Amino acid sequence: MQGFSNQFTDFPDYIIGITKEIWEDRGIATLDEYYSEDIVVRSPASVVIGNQNVIGATMATLAEFPDRQLLGEDVIWSGTPEEGMLSSHRIISTATHARDGVYGAASGKKLTYRILADCHAINNQINDEWLIRDQTAVVRQIGWDAKDYARDLIVREGGSETCVKPLTPATDQPGPYKGTGNDNHWGHHHAGVLNAIMGADMAIVTKTYDRAAQVEYPGGETGHGWADVDGFWMGLRSAFPDATFTIHHQIGRDDPNMAPRSAIRWSLHGKHSGWGAFGAPTGADVYLLGISHAEFGELIGGQIKLRREWTLFDETSVWKQILLQTGDV
Repeated sequence: MQGFSNQFTDFPDYIIGITKEIWEDRGIATLDEYYSEDIVVRSPASVVIGNQNVIGATMATLAEFPDRQLLGEDVIWSGTPEEGMLSSHRIISTATHARDGVYGAASGKKLTYRILADCHAINNQINDEWLIRDQTAVVRQIGWDAKDYARDLIVREGGSETCVKPLTPATDQPGPYKGTGNDNHWGHHHAGVLNAIMGADMAIVTKTYDRAAQVEYPGGETGHGWADVDGFWMGLRSAFPDATFTIHHQIGRDDPNMAPRSAIRWSLHGKHSGWGAFGAPTGADVYLLGISHAEFGELIGGQIKLRREWTLFDETSVWKQILLQTGDV
């Protein structure tokens, strides 16, 4: 790969390799090499600018979870080494909540949770990132309810006026990556499914998902079949029925020895005006960043279906936005 170290076989090897080197091999200082000085790292909880701030956040996480592992499940990517590449990296993380930190007093609980991260890299360096951690899965396993954790975090961060503000269009910062993905069929197909769901065409579920589809959703929830798919997406959309759904980035890939697959980064932005996944409507203005991965296959001849799906957004950051606007802290 032009511009990248020859220690890496390909782009997925680079993404998985540096993740292990930084986190598990304790090569935190290599962030000076692998992350640009002015990188923008967006998570639903905050926007962090600069690799020195990323190093600080990384050390704080490893202090709280010293045995953390990051197991790379997939890297769905687009672009070229010469022009830059965007990876959508899906990770299973295991860790023990061994010390006090942002998740409160050490609980000793052993955790398993997912992360989806979109990273733009060029010349052996990442310079733009969107990161979604399954915070609900983390806090539930420690013993928190997502809403209660968000409320407690606001208090621990100094209250409504001084707490860290979640990602919204107002707090976001521009980065160097302006791409929107690639033109592969599977990305277009996946985008069509999500657009239909967000347009209230829930009949698309039985048409496009396999009847035995396995789905992975926030909170570490695993589902199977049409009812679980319908229940998740209906609950989300009904909470924000008038919010604007936007696809920001889509990738489709056909790789040897891999199922056809896709990665889509999207958002919902609008009022919490309906009953659904977030309880009684509050009227709060909410920005929700999501990433979805999908795999497709043909179990029955001539019937190509969405067979596995992974979708993440941060429920605790949605609750934080709601609580900050309703004053319920």
